[in-house]
Amino acid sequence: MIYPTDVCMVGATGLVGHELLLILAHLEQVTKVKAISRSPMGKIPPHTENIILNFDKLKDHPDALKAQIFICCLGTTIKKAGSQEAFRKVDYKYVLEFAKLAEQVKAQKFIVISAMGADANSSVFYNRVKGEMEKSLRELKIPQIEIFRPSLILGERKEQRSGEGVAQKLSSYINPLLVGPLRKYRAIKATDIAKAMAIAALNFQPGFHIYQSDQIQHIADQK
Repeated sequence: MIYPTDVCMVGATGLVGHELLLILAHLEQVTKVKAISRSPMGKIPPHTENIILNFDKLKDHPDALKAQIFICCLGTTIKKAGSQEAFRKVDYKYVLEFAKLAEQVKAQKFIVISAMGADANSSVFYNRVKGEMEKSLRELKIPQIEIFRPSLILGERKEQRSGEGVAQKLSSYINPLLVGPLRKYRAIKATDIAKAMAIAALNFQPGFHIYQSDQIQHIADQK
């Protein structure tokens, strides 16, 4: 990777995306972060450009969104989206369209948050959509694609997700019990995911890489 570099990202208003934006904006290797959103983000950190766009028309703006690194932190729930179709639009269609844009502008790297259990053949709709998204990304000609599959994400969201609050409270008791092969099921802080993604953004290792929660934590713990 040649530095300095530009980053284009979507999902900067979400739990992980917001933390990641704050980190990227203060890295000397990053010249500018182009943060795409559907409405104004309000106060933004230094070296950040907030680009307001309709996500259905991302492909119409290749010049404005050109960057060496593309990062996707999009993600919703079926409850928030309102239907399975609406969920798939966000977690599959928009992610893939953003990745295709990265391919079009010859980006060097595409980083995306998926989910633990992602499997295109899963009987669970949520996991199947995430798996199909990952499978479609494999078909793109981007030098480096990195998939982050966190378990339960710890942090304060703007919106409450059913059952998540209880799970977060229990995680401090459950995490120490998850050892060996079970470490990948440990809950992980949004700040640690963001830190790991920022570290990964600055490392150029061509290929298709998948990181589970324990591997994400390991990257975040690097000095």
